[in-house]
Amino acid sequence: MTEKHEQLDRAVKDFIWSIVEIHVQIEEIHKSWAQLLGISEPQWLVLMAIDELDEGRGVSGIAVANKLRIHPAFVTNQTKKLETMEYLVRAPSPDDARFLEMSLTQKARAEIAKLSVKRQGLNSTMFEGLDEASVDYLNKRLALIARNSRLASQKLSIGAL
Repeated sequence: MTEKHEQLDRAVKDFIWSIVEIHVQIEEIHKSWAQLLGISEPQWLVLMAIDELDEGRGVSGIAVANKLRIHPAFVTNQTKKLETMEYLVRAPSPDDARFLEMSLTQKARAEIAKLSVKRQGLNSTMFEGLDEASVDYLNKRLALIARNSRLASQKLSIGAL
């Protein structure tokens, strides 16, 4: 292996371990947010996915499952619990009554809004030293790496690598 390849290999390993550390810390943050609402971390992520995806008409369980990369049955199970806790409503889709669409309730929105001050402080701490342009640049590069890693994973699973 050439020195250039060794340097790239080391840089990639360092990058991957940084991502692993960030992932672990973000999981801890999600657990903290969930505890503040009296729900589980997966339930918190479901609420956040619904909040992110809902454009005023509700969002399907499949869209949430795809966003979180989890099984749709798990989303159904968790959203039933969240509905019982009055954090979301599930209603038949106006386009196809066989499917349910979910939206956050006012209660959920109010509880999430209460966390906004803490979230601002958290974001300031996490991204200290980076301006908006730097974060935008980083997000674009991470999106490219995510897309490329999905392709690499697919190639690996079919034996193309």
